[in-house]
Amino acid sequence: MNKQWIPNLFTLLNLFFGCIAVILILQNGLVVVNNPDGTQYVGTPEKIWLASLFIGLAALVDFLDGLVARLFKATSPMGKQLDSLADVVSFGVAPGMILYQLLRLSFAGQENGLDISVGWLLPALVFPCAAAYRLARFNIDDSQTYGFKGVPTPAAGLLIASLPLISWYTTNPMVVAAITNKWVLYVLIVLVAWLMTSNLPLMALKFTNYSIRGNWPKLILVALAVVSAVFLRWLAVPAVFIFYIIVSLVAQDGRHARRP
Repeated sequence: MNKQWIPNLFTLLNLFFGCIAVILILQNGLVVVNNPDGTQYVGTPEKIWLASLFIGLAALVDFLDGLVARLFKATSPMGKQLDSLADVVSFGVAPGMILYQLLRLSFAGQENGLDISVGWLLPALVFPCAAAYRLARFNIDDSQTYGFKGVPTPAAGLLIASLPLISWYTTNPMVVAAITNKWVLYVLIVLVAWLMTSNLPLMALKFTNYSIRGNWPKLILVALAVVSAVFLRWLAVPAVFIFYIIVSLVAQDGRHARRP
């Protein structure tokens, strides 16, 4: 086997996990339970948060394919294109379907909410469109080797994938209410889509050397991620997403300040 196919197999596994996530999201998207008092409970089934875990597995494999490619010195133009095609599904389409189901859930809680026009749900598709644009721009921009313009698609996809997990495991009713609020979801879609397609200078998470001075923003982010995971559990994902943007911008300002 050509050694260039080794990282490509990891990339295809990324796509495989992303497809499984889409299947899980679209199967039995909502659960309607008739309570004894005549009221109804509408919620997401277990399969939704299982899909989030498969998106997480896709992200892990996505990280490993780049690592393997560098290890075997097997980078190739085909690998770069294949990686972006897989990312569109795993971190664009699959999270977009999560947003679609969460919007359905938000409307289902109101009178005749299950019969709403599909037009109210279509804004969820803005997310995969923004992800595809972001990946296409990345592929033709050679200046993003050591940093990014805009939030990387996997980071945005993981943010959305965390929402079902947060909703499923949190005991805070305000958090659940926010995740299932259509206006919060609309704002989130627009904001994250803009972040992906913007020119914000954000750091890449590759460690090119072992010096503390050159890697202090990444080390701070790792420390914040660990502390957040301990205290916030799944809420750590959106927290780290915000920290990533802030630390990147602060580090960028610091580099400009040191220039003569």
